[in-house]
Amino acid sequence: MTQPAPHPVVAVAAVVFDAAGRVLLIERGRPPGVGQWTVPGGKLHHGEALAAAVAREVREETGVEVEVGPLVEVVERVVAAGAGAYHYVILDYLATPTSSAAPRPGDDARAARFVDAAELARLPLTDGLVPVIDRARALAVANGGGPR
Repeated sequence: MTQPAPHPVVAVAAVVFDAAGRVLLIERGRPPGVGQWTVPGGKLHHGEALAAAVAREVREETGVEVEVGPLVEVVERVVAAGAGAYHYVILDYLATPTSSAAPRPGDDARAARFVDAAELARLPLTDGLVPVIDRARALAVANGGGPR
């Protein structure tokens, strides 16, 4: 059994929209949240720049190369008791694909794909994901058009 870190863990994630306005999601293949859909992301490595970590995580989990944009949201996930205890501070960034490569699952993702609003409403999502996606979409539009 793995012990929780003695301090909060910093993680990064990316909200990525394609030209059609669909959002890039992965189905989690490892705890926490196995089977839930979320934006690609993961732990920041010691000495790694935030933007580099975002691009790395998207590439590892989906095969999609991105340009990292502005910070969208800071999310805190805490489960304080039990064998699955954790405390993550997640920095969610807006990112733009730099190629038209189709997503493919990698690393700890079971699946990876761009999803539209109708499919987003049907998937089992991580708690609080929709408001983050909505903020990222509004930020993308405010910064020069972005997805609608």
